[in-house]
Amino acid sequence: MTNKLASIETAVAAIGDGATIMIGGFGVPGTPFCLIDELVRQGQKNLTLIKNDANEDAMGVDHLLANAQVDKVIVSHIGLNSNAISMMNDGRLEVELCAQGILAERIRNAGAGLFGFLTDIGIDTILAKDKPRFDVDGQTLLLEKPLHADFALVHAYQADSLGNLVYAAAAQNFNPLMAMAARHVIVETEELLDNGELAPEAIHTPAPFVDTLVHLPELTEAYGVVRR
Repeated sequence: MTNKLASIETAVAAIGDGATIMIGGFGVPGTPFCLIDELVRQGQKNLTLIKNDANEDAMGVDHLLANAQVDKVIVSHIGLNSNAISMMNDGRLEVELCAQGILAERIRNAGAGLFGFLTDIGIDTILAKDKPRFDVDGQTLLLEKPLHADFALVHAYQADSLGNLVYAAAAQNFNPLMAMAARHVIVETEELLDNGELAPEAIHTPAPFVDTLVHLPELTEAYGVVRR
């Protein structure tokens, strides 16, 4: 059994220019702010980000945008980030919008090894542009394709050194799905427990999905927005 612990510098250095990165989190809860900050410090360029949202101004993903590291985001909304909106309107950032449930299901499909799914969500909107259509029992449906990524950055409340993970509260919304859908999963954790301390039924993401684990000695101010 492998100990997956690494320094945050080493963990993030595995990411290269041009990578597609899933970033966990639902607004603030579950967003791996420390991993994002290290990615900003290292400066990898031409990134594609897959995240539920673009965080708020001067938080998380916004630091990557301000540092000109991101070419494209695939998100359910960017409405809380004025910088992302400005960059999109100026043509400096490509934005692919997905209904939130569709985004989650596309990620889940990738993790499950599926090739897509059919839905009528968004069929009469701009979200349907260029998507294949199929007639099923007299109803026209859109094909939504799975979303894969080179890396996933995940925040866990607890972990053991093997990489078994537990998430807190709303952090469960995207982190578990992304941990299944990326080729290389980098996790930051608040609490590192000895192997065997996590009850099997409490584990949300099993160790085989995790490649690298970073123990955070302390959390930054960004995490304090949420009171559990």
